[in-house]
Amino acid sequence: MTALKAVAVHLPPVVEPIEKVGERLGLTARQRTLLRRFHGLDQVRFEPAGDLTDLLAKAAEALTELRGREHLVRYVLHARSMPVGVPYPVNPLHELLGRLGLEHARAFTVTHHACAGSLLAVDVAGRLLAADPDPEALALILAGEKTFTRDARLVPETAVFSEAAAACLVGAEGEGDRVLSYAVDLRGEFDGRLAEDRELLDRYQRAYPQALIGVLEAALEQAGESWESLALLLPHNVNQISWRRIARTVDYPLDKVLLDNVPSVGHSFAADFLLNLHTATGRGLLRPGDRYLVAAAGLGATFAAMVLQH
Repeated sequence: MTALKAVAVHLPPVVEPIEKVGERLGLTARQRTLLRRFHGLDQVRFEPAGDLTDLLAKAAEALTELRGREHLVRYVLHARSMPVGVPYPVNPLHELLGRLGLEHARAFTVTHHACAGSLLAVDVAGRLLAADPDPEALALILAGEKTFTRDARLVPETAVFSEAAAACLVGAEGEGDRVLSYAVDLRGEFDGRLAEDRELLDRYQRAYPQALIGVLEAALEQAGESWESLALLLPHNVNQISWRRIARTVDYPLDKVLLDNVPSVGHSFAADFLLNLHTATGRGLLRPGDRYLVAAAGLGATFAAMVLQH
């Protein structure tokens, strides 16, 4: 059974208030106020120095459990939200292998699930490791991206992106947070540029709550769990208001939804899952045996959820 062995994060040093970010993106005063007062956004993290390779390397280097076990890593996966992250022929993931002493590992990107890509990466890594004859074999998952275009900085009327990054070691068995289920719902009818297509944006926003709730409950059913049996819900960090509504709709206690990183870090592409797990474990919010639910939604659109046991 797929197990998360260790998680590490990198929080960029530059912090900008949401008003400054919104002004740079050309948002009106009303739109900037909406992001703070309605969506609960306060600040966003940026890494002005360095490129995508540097960003991912800092997350991986913070993963102390990787040191001395590099020879066990068979796969390195980058869970990427944006279809294109760097100009051709730059390849940050393969450049990173040399820095980390992982030249022997197979490296590739998982994409087309947008910000739900980290859940896909965990599932893919688990499947690959299950077929490996070495029970100690590992996969390294990396998540985090640069906000290099306007599309990579803003989800209209919803969220502002951050450049935080995360790294995770995955094994096929043994100690760690065990994956109990994985559910995904691909909704291609919402593919397009929301910033330029108001009708598409409106349809997506109307469908979003029930589509996300549907995949959350599918993951719970697969795992044989219920809302009552969950110790915690780890959301993606788009905003606070959407999760307040979802918690109210399913009658789940809001104090069990980890929303602390929404105002303080911002939405960090596919890294949100690992950032929030790192926060939850660091604060002792999960006890051995606890079941928790992870959720993510990616533009395009992909809705995904995963139940794990701590």
